[in-house]
Amino acid sequence: MSLSDVKALTFDTGGTILDWHGGFRDALAAAGARHGIERDWPALANELRRRGLKAMLNLGEHEPPAYTFDDAHRFCLEAIAKENGLDAFTEEDFHAIAWDAAHNFICWPDFPAVLPKLRQRYLVCSFTILSYRLILDTAKRNGLSWDAVFSCEGIGKYKLLPEAYLAVAGYLQIEPGECLMVACHNFDLDAARAVGFKTAFVRRADEWGPEGPPDPDPNPACDIAVDSFPELAEALGVAV
Repeated sequence: MSLSDVKALTFDTGGTILDWHGGFRDALAAAGARHGIERDWPALANELRRRGLKAMLNLGEHEPPAYTFDDAHRFCLEAIAKENGLDAFTEEDFHAIAWDAAHNFICWPDFPAVLPKLRQRYLVCSFTILSYRLILDTAKRNGLSWDAVFSCEGIGKYKLLPEAYLAVAGYLQIEPGECLMVACHNFDLDAARAVGFKTAFVRRADEWGPEGPPDPDPNPACDIAVDSFPELAEALGVAV
């Protein structure tokens, strides 16, 4: 199958669409300011992300998942706080960072105007390891209208397990090759490609703040590699 056969675009959402780094960094800094504490908040935001991903990827491989990404944000944050002398953080601080900040992540500014244009030609879906509630809240926060939201929370198998990708193609009643997985992470795209998805890499240079993304260059096997969402639309022949 070629790109002309694609019927659905499935978007990774944390990082590719949402600025998790800025959200966590600012919430951590605000909590620190309330207690007169100074730390390297951008670095701690990135550590929270690393630990959260580690807790979620391939979850459900051997037994049903016992928690969601919201839970992982909370228990990873508590561990980081303990390790970094943030004993002054209260229950309100933990909730403000792990829940309020995450459920109010701002999306990258080049996406909202492109989404409705893509929807005119394709089924355009969020396909994410984030919780259903987080995706619903951030969609409202950013004025995003997805055709569907597929959270691994409902599938019971988390990326990078092949069952997660195949389940989404099944829900859409199309072949894997009729799905284009869109992400800024090679690990997600590689797993999608392995089960037959087409893949598009959209660079998000600011995803990890000044540290920079761990895999900024797309796998050459990607069908599309672009720097922005308007460029993605152009590559798909959609006018924006």
